[in-house]
Amino acid sequence: MTRPGPPAQPPGTAQRLRAAGIGLAVATALAAFFLALPEPGEERLAPPAPGFVVQDVRLFDGEILTDRATVVVRAGRVVEAGPDLAVPPDLPVVDGRGHTLLPGLIDAHVHTWGNALAETLNFGVTTVLDMFSDPAAARTLRRTRDALAPREHADLFSAGWLATAAGGHGTQFGLPVPTLATPDEAPGWVDARLAEGSDFVKIVYEPRDAHGLGPPFPSLDLATMTALVAATQARGHRAVVHVTRLGPAVEAVEAGADGLVHAPADRVADERLLQQARDRDAFVIPTLAVIAGFDPTPPPAGEAREGRRFAADPAVRPFITPEQRRGLEYEPGTKLVMSNLQTALDTVRALHAAGVDVLAGSDAPNPGTAHGASLHHELELLVRAGLTPTEALRAATALPARRFGLADRGRIAPGQRADLLLVAGDPSADIRATRAIVRIWKNGSAVERRRYPEAP
Repeated sequence: MTRPGPPAQPPGTAQRLRAAGIGLAVATALAAFFLALPEPGEERLAPPAPGFVVQDVRLFDGEILTDRATVVVRAGRVVEAGPDLAVPPDLPVVDGRGHTLLPGLIDAHVHTWGNALAETLNFGVTTVLDMFSDPAAARTLRRTRDALAPREHADLFSAGWLATAAGGHGTQFGLPVPTLATPDEAPGWVDARLAEGSDFVKIVYEPRDAHGLGPPFPSLDLATMTALVAATQARGHRAVVHVTRLGPAVEAVEAGADGLVHAPADRVADERLLQQARDRDAFVIPTLAVIAGFDPTPPPAGEAREGRRFAADPAVRPFITPEQRRGLEYEPGTKLVMSNLQTALDTVRALHAAGVDVLAGSDAPNPGTAHGASLHHELELLVRAGLTPTEALRAATALPARRFGLADRGRIAPGQRADLLLVAGDPSADIRATRAIVRIWKNGSAVERRRYPEAP
């Protein structure tokens, strides 16, 4: 699913977006955001923060929990982490008692535009995997993401343009998405994306079934989707596939896709999908938060819809913009068969029980979601779908880092980038504790959280 608005754009975008028919206000906001970002050279030249120590903290290192630990950070990286460590006398100390230290969170499915990367960091999400954005914007940020300079926005890894048919999903925003129609075009299409700087390839696969049922827009056929997967992997990159229904999900996994970037929500996962995903070691990014946002099923009497309830949380509400709150409180209109939250929860439960890796991704800023904030909602929904709180934490830290080859993040260990999140309480006991944010560090530099006034 993709929000009806453009992905993030680089400086100079306002003119191009106006020419594409996108509103001046949106175009100006996008250009202003990227013009405000530090130039790549500036971020590389800025020195890393000196360092600090978090002492006597409950530590979740991305894999396991240690009840009482010390973490030492110098020049943007973790240098020591574990119990019974001596505290260096030259570094300031943060008292971690009663708190839990987590790796900076990773949102494995977003669409970045506007002020997205700053809003994301405001909730301790330090890295995002963008499933559709202008490759020029991604290239600009790619040149700086390896630096350890202080940063006011999350790091971006991106698919760039998505692979879709002419008139298919992703083409509705007036952006120059390069489409394709045949398997023979797949190698050249993939080569062009990798030359633009794509970190991985996203493929939209939404064919109609034998009865003509399915989305009312064109889709790549099975042969072309399969050829795209093969071409991407032959070049040493990951291929992920956008699906919303069970039949296409099975076909994508059988075609060798590395992962699915939605959980099918029209029917609960069957044994065929479970076995194929397990045997082929495919992962799934369910995006439960956005499925909840589009699900028109009325909540039980006296209860609010998922997004409205989440937005009202006192740990969330002061840190979201009025626009984000309106997005979270979205009320869906027409019913979509692929947007039944209970079906999606049952599918995730079955996938997880079968041993399939489940990664946390919000699909922000679609209706019912907000950048940064909604990853915390996604963690709650993953627990509701049968993951333990610790498994949900892995789904937003070490697991996406491993599955997408992000070697320097997702863990708290010597040599790792010091993207850190300190929260009050114990999210391994109550996953909602991830929202009780005490401190955020990006590249070992403290991030000042922004509060926002209430929407009128």
